Amino acid sequence: MNAEFRPNFILITLYIYIFWLQFRIENLGFSMIKSEKVSKFYGKKAVLEDVSLEIPKGKITGFIGPNGAGKSTYLGIIARLLASDGGEIEIAGKNLKNYLSSELAKVLAILRQESLVNIKITVRDLVGFGRFPYSGGKLTENDHEIVACAISQMGLDEFKERFLDELSGGQKQRAFIAMVIAQDTEYVLFDEPLNNLDIKHSISLMKIMQNLRDNLQKTIIVVLHDINFASSFCDHIVAFKDGKVFTHGAPEKVINAQVLEQIYETPFEIHTIKGKNICVYF
Repeated sequence: MNAEFRPNFILITLYIYIFWLQFRIENLGFSMIKSEKVSKFYGKKAVLEDVSLEIPKGKITGFIGPNGAGKSTYLGIIARLLASDGGEIEIAGKNLKNYLSSELAKVLAILRQESLVNIKITVRDLVGFGRFPYSGGKLTENDHEIVACAISQMGLDEFKERFLDELSGGQKQRAFIAMVIAQDTEYVLFDEPLNNLDIKHSISLMKIMQNLRDNLQKTIIVVLHDINFASSFCDHIVAFKDGKVFTHGAPEKVINAQVLEQIYETPFEIHTIKGKNICVYF
């Protein structure tokens, strides 16, 4: 190797090492949600038992399973809305217990089933609450732009000055979803967001989740009862049963008749349509 080539070779090697190091840092789990043996009891009944999971970064993860399986309970614990009775959770490499509430609100947002309350507030003002962790209630020009974008994404421009009690259930649901989008966190959690939405707006919401994943690198967790929506829109699926993780993985692994029949205790037929496993269960 001549002297002129050696410095270039060293420089190239250094660039390769930096690229490799960056890749390793981004994929060592520092920006994912991890749990170890998380449990929750009501009295002596375990509603969640020894749940250990890694939620992949930058993906849409769907939680499925029958009623009472522990899906929403686990989601509530991740969002620190419920206290666990055992186990640990890390978000972006930091123990959940060590986050200040104001800090966590900039990292993680959640839409709960109980969000649909009737309060005398306009859609625009409701969505503005999503900016509270950043502005403390005094919205900047940038905050207003983010709010307007979230309202448009949910197709609510014509309703933005209406009060929530003047909206239909589906419109109100979309308003709360817009608030969560406006919060602009890396992790976005949805607890059964398709409730009260018709087919058109359900598809629209799932496509918005895909847009948040693809263009903004959001990590999304969504609790779904519609298995076909989970199969069609999620990258990763976690199936719960009796408070435990029954199985998890890519949709083609989880959405198969043998697995689903054990989870739901009912017969299933699976048909592959446009590369997606679609369930027939009636």
